[in-house]
Amino acid sequence: MNNKNHTFTVALIGGDGAGKGTISEMLLEKCPLPLAYLYMGINIESSNVALPTSRFIEKFKKSRGDEGYRPPTDTTHTSKRKRKNPLWVTLRLVNRIAEEWYRQYLSRKFRRAGKVVLYDRYFTFDFARNPNESDALYRRRPLDDRLHRWLLANTYPEPDVVIFLWAPAEVLFARKGEASLEYLTELMQTFDAKGATHPQFIKVDVRQSKETVFAEVNDHLIRFHESLKTGDSYAPQPKGQV
Repeated sequence: MNNKNHTFTVALIGGDGAGKGTISEMLLEKCPLPLAYLYMGINIESSNVALPTSRFIEKFKKSRGDEGYRPPTDTTHTSKRKRKNPLWVTLRLVNRIAEEWYRQYLSRKFRRAGKVVLYDRYFTFDFARNPNESDALYRRRPLDDRLHRWLLANTYPEPDVVIFLWAPAEVLFARKGEASLEYLTELMQTFDAKGATHPQFIKVDVRQSKETVFAEVNDHLIRFHESLKTGDSYAPQPKGQV
């Protein structure tokens, strides 16, 4: 893509309770850069964009008594789900992949319009493999889940910048209590391991006030944008500083 406008993509990631939505709203309101927002998580009800088929599948699931998205309780939850019709599983997988690439299409459309694209969550981090998950345990995951993760890891574009809104799992659990402490601990480990492979992975401690967190995130975005204009490399902090 011709980047004469010096646009880029930035993902805010973190566990439930980290303040992704709050910081996103503050950035959209106060950041001087021309931002466009995209939800990049799996909860269709929380998404600002979605394919019609995704909305239909969500309604169909609810009509059958499925409560829809619920935070997982541990890394093995996918291996414990009930066996489902193979055709239904395949259709859902195809739609999920189409949904993810639809959002990439929108992201590129925003960038062509001169926008910096702000991602709330990001698929490649949400579906990254936990470094402590054994091969044997990973193979217990359903085939469609493993295929989906492989496709994301090997074909899906990464954001230019990833900002990890970090806090100890105990703090996040105390704030919301929507997922187990074990799951949140493993999620923090997964994000750290995945982030170690990314050149612009920035950790911001969200135990600070939301105003301080916003100021740090906003400063990183502005300085990264300046580095694109000057051609200088941007090294915000040594990895693992937080």
